[in-house]
Amino acid sequence: MRTKFKLFQLTSLMLFFVSGLAAQQSGTQDAAATQQVKAPVTTAAREILAARNKFLVAAAEEMPENKYSFKPTPQHMGFGETVAHVAENNYMVCSKIAGSSMPQQLAAEKDGKARVIESLRKSFDFCSGVLNKLDESQLGEKIDLYGGSTKGKALFYLASHWADHYAGLAMYLRLNGLLPPTAKQ
Repeated sequence: MRTKFKLFQLTSLMLFFVSGLAAQQSGTQDAAATQQVKAPVTTAAREILAARNKFLVAAAEEMPENKYSFKPTPQHMGFGETVAHVAENNYMVCSKIAGSSMPQQLAAEKDGKARVIESLRKSFDFCSGVLNKLDESQLGEKIDLYGGSTKGKALFYLASHWADHYAGLAMYLRLNGLLPPTAKQ
């Protein structure tokens, strides 16, 4: 019994030291990571934009043109209509963040797959340019978005909007027997 207790004490002591070393190492790594990111919110927004740009464009490219009008129910937006909506929303929100007028580079589902995808790409390029100029100190600035917002809140809105519509497009693809881009990795 005494041997088991000593073994337990020894094991506990070893775990204590190992966890302490791991915490110390993790703390050092966390401190280094924190020092490297001077603008964590805008950096995160730019990273999210890059990923959503990639996946939303890939989803738009995956759907055949003859399925761009597909919608699971009459109440849903069509696939191409959703892609065009994301592009329009990107222009609208990012122009509000930039304090500029909205570019007139919009496409509608009826314009065809290539034109809608081109509009989506350009909208992400526009947002990328805006977010690259956005400074962390500007996030509290008021903007006229949905009755009043801030630039920081607009970033969260953009990220959730992209995620929401990518999920919808992924569902549309699956309903048509196609695999969404994130499922292919």
